[in-house]
This record gives sequence, C-alpha cells and structure tokens, in this order.
Amino acid sequence: MTVKEIYDYRVKVVNDAIALKEPDHVPVAPMLSCVPYFLFGSSFKESMYEYEKAEDSVVRFFERYHPDAHNFNPHRSGLANELAGSNMIDWPGKPGTMVDDTSTYQVIEHEYMEQDEYDEMLSDFTGYMLRKYIPRAFPKLAPLAKFKLNPSSILGTKFLASIGTPELMEAYELLGKIGEQERLADESNARLSRKLGEMGFPGFKNGFGEAPFDIISDYFRGTMGTFEDLLECPEDIERACDFFADIQIDSWQYFKGKEMPYKRVYFPLHKGMDGFMSPDQFRDLYWKPLKKLIYALIDLGVTPVLYGEGPYDTRIEQMTDIPVGKCVLHLEKADMAKAKRVLGDKVCLTGNLSIYLLEHGTKEQVVDEVKKLLDICAPGGGYIFDTNACMGNAKLENIDAMFETLDVYGKY
Repeated sequence: MTVKEIYDYRVKVVNDAIALKEPDHVPVAPMLSCVPYFLFGSSFKESMYEYEKAEDSVVRFFERYHPDAHNFNPHRSGLANELAGSNMIDWPGKPGTMVDDTSTYQVIEHEYMEQDEYDEMLSDFTGYMLRKYIPRAFPKLAPLAKFKLNPSSILGTKFLASIGTPELMEAYELLGKIGEQERLADESNARLSRKLGEMGFPGFKNGFGEAPFDIISDYFRGTMGTFEDLLECPEDIERACDFFADIQIDSWQYFKGKEMPYKRVYFPLHKGMDGFMSPDQFRDLYWKPLKKLIYALIDLGVTPVLYGEGPYDTRIEQMTDIPVGKCVLHLEKADMAKAKRVLGDKVCLTGNLSIYLLEHGTKEQVVDEVKKLLDICAPGGGYIFDTNACMGNAKLENIDAMFETLDVYGKY
C-alpha cells in the first residue's frame, strides 16, 4: 500500500472502533508522554526547550512501533513560562527548579480566584482575566492589573493614554515575546504531526477541551477551594460551568463545514473520579455541563474523547446516557469487565493497561495483562488499546512485548 493508503486505513480502523464495529484488528493509540524521550535519546526538558531533538525521539518511536494513531504529548514552551513567571507549574529546565530533566512538568495548584469573585468573573470575564487572574498566575505580567478604562474620558484618543503607561507598555512587550515563544512551540507540534502523517500515522485528536467543573477546580478555585464551594455555593459553580461550556462550544466552530480525515476533541477528566464528589454532585455539576459539550461536538460531527483519570467504577452507571457510537471513553482505574457490560454497546472503551507494570514489571507480566485486557474488551468491537495513563518511563523490552502481543492477539 502507498503511505496515503496506510494513513487512510489507520483512520478507518479507529473510526470503526469508535462506531462500535470490529475492524480487522484492535486499533492501538497510546497516549505518549515521556516514553519516546526515555527510549530514544532526549528528555522532557528538551520537549520544552529543544524541540527538534524531542521531535526526533518521537519519530524514532513510531519508526520502531506502528500504532494506528499518534497521540504525543504537545510540546510546551519553557521560555514562555519563564518570561511570564508562571507559578502554576514547575518544569524541567526552569532556573532553580528541583524537577528532573526526565520528568514531566509539575502542576502547582493555587486559588487564583476568591469565592466572592464568581460574579465579577462571570460578568466581565476579559476584564477579570486581565486585571486579576493573569497578574496572580503570571507575576511578571502584574502591571496588567492597572489596565482600566474610564468611560467619562472617551473623547478622541485621550482615554487611550490610561492604558499606555510605561509600565503597561512593558507588559504588552512581554506579552509579545511570550506569544512568539508559544508560536515556536506550536510550530514544533505542527511539524511533528506533519512528519508522522507523512509516515502514514494519523493523529488521534485535533482539538482540546475540559470539563467545565475541572476548569473551575484546576485553574480558578483549586481543589480545596472547590470543596468549600461544593458545600457553600454550588449555584455559583453551576453558573460558572454553564459559562465555560458556552465559551468552549464557541471555540470549536472551526470544525463546522470543514473537511478533515478525523475530528476528535480530547478531554482530560481530572476531578470526576470516584470519591471526589457525591453521585448527585457528579450528575449535576460535572456530568451535566460535560454532556452539553459532548452533544455540541457531536452536532458538529466531532468525536469527544473522554480521558477519565483516577478510579471510575461508581461513575460507570452514571454515564449510560452517553450518545451511542459517538464517543471514546478512556478508563484509568475501573473494572473493565463491568465497563464493557454496562457501556460496551454505547461507547468505545480504551485504556487500563498499567504504566507502572511497563516500568517495573516483567516481560511475561506485560504479555499476560495485554492478553487479559484484549479478552475482556475486544469481543464485539468498540475498543481501542491504550495504557491506563500517559506513558512515562518504561523498559524497552516491556514496550516491545506490549506491541508484539498486540500484533499477535489483537486480530479479529
């Protein structure tokens, strides 16, 4: 087959699995993080500072293994975060960091919004982000807190002087430098995606979203602040969830009427796991606004890819109203036999092979677990093979064993 024919074939087997069909083999689309760097001569630091070396490691991974879709960790800009003074992450290569070069970046959770600021944020989102959120999260852009317009002075250009102070001008210049560094990271991601496409590997996703509840908990209120809000002001969470749903839906309109070989939006579900909230809270504050996004994407001809993080056993029954044959559900920790029984005729399942096993287990254990997972999930179709979380450090012999077992036992 030509490279184009191989590419189209791989797109088809993944699409067939999503539609709950049985392609000729179980599609393989593992979420890659550090593993190509560990195995092929670079590091996570280089994925944030030396893009071409990191790109080469990913290409070498795909030359050795042949999954049905690429799902690599997007390169982020270490320099952009340095310029902004980002305090929401620590990362390899940051001056003074304790994060090892081989590690992923580390999330440092803060409360960037106070509980009594929901109304302010929802009524003037852009102003709130400029004057409060960005200065708190990125201290080197603190002068943006002084960005204010006086409506009583709008006569000609006089009012513009208030947003053109030397301090603010320096912040604007810094924003330009940050934007340039982010552009270079985006170019690296696009270049790597193009290289893999030219090798016959389509992507697994071409859009990104988050559950509205996660946006609030991850980036605005923090986990502890959100716990308080669940008890003290759940109505504010509900309003904010609806707001963040609408913003994301508007951002996805680029899919409308556009011809693409695949259309998939990836959601990392951070805070929906068992035990984080009650079943009623999950239904009303997590699943309901997430479903709004799911249905909006399906209306645009897009497949939502729901990447469940953490244990999900008690959530499985709460997700049975998911649209049939239109979504992918990744499960990190769950009873896969139960998931197949309850959701197997509704949604394409993926995930669950232990990355801990790939790093610390034996080759024989890997073979046994892959076969076990195939036995449970593959019958009847609607299954894409993946590990339980992003693939980090792992033994080469175990990665080899995983792909070899899939080649032999993953046939229908």
